[in-house]
Amino acid sequence: MAKQPHLLVEPGDLADIALLPGDPDRVDRIAEQCEESTVVAENREYRVVNATYEGREITLCSTGIGSPSAAIAVEELAAVGVETFLRVGTTGALQSDIEIGDMVVATGASKDEGTSERYENNAVPAVPTYDVLDALVDGAEANDEDVHVGPVATDDAFYAETPEYVEDWAAAGVLAVEMEAAAIFTLARRKGLRAGAICTVDGNLVEGTQKGETEDEELPAKARNNVGRMIAIALDATTEL
Repeated sequence: MAKQPHLLVEPGDLADIALLPGDPDRVDRIAEQCEESTVVAENREYRVVNATYEGREITLCSTGIGSPSAAIAVEELAAVGVETFLRVGTTGALQSDIEIGDMVVATGASKDEGTSERYENNAVPAVPTYDVLDALVDGAEANDEDVHVGPVATDDAFYAETPEYVEDWAAAGVLAVEMEAAAIFTLARRKGLRAGAICTVDGNLVEGTQKGETEDEELPAKARNNVGRMIAIALDATTEL
């Protein structure tokens, strides 16, 4: 198959590294921080843009919400030559000392989602590639940013994150919960490719706050503002990869 059925891209269309936000509008926000950008394709939840950042050619591709659509994006991007995947998203904190607007770099992701188990046993860990993880931490240091570095949970059911789930994740020392990293890490590893993830905190489940509860927009103001700082870290990381 030459053209991929969902992303509508072909071999040779894209760069070898892709930043993967969930929100299609965040693709545009990342592109605004690049020197130049060109829309390659748009279909369903997927917006694909090629851009250049400090001379590094990169691809930006939204994944929508959740592991199933993220897995489709990784499968089709890999099929046309993308080798490195960097999730740039949002997450809910699971530790009381992690504030809205803070950033989390994932060292691993629990598989509380159904996509990864279609590929492999859930006992196999979902972890980022070390050099991608290292580049994200270096990118934070280059931008004089503090980031929380540790494990996250990847969960399919946003509205089924009960107090019991939150308590168990928090007691295990899991930093935050999001919806895509485990699938991205799993597919990249199985294909011999690279992946990592950085997310901005949009609520704190331990403290009882979720995004969109008190404002007209999905993200709290501090999280909206700090998404730009997260993007800067991710873009700087691409220059090392």
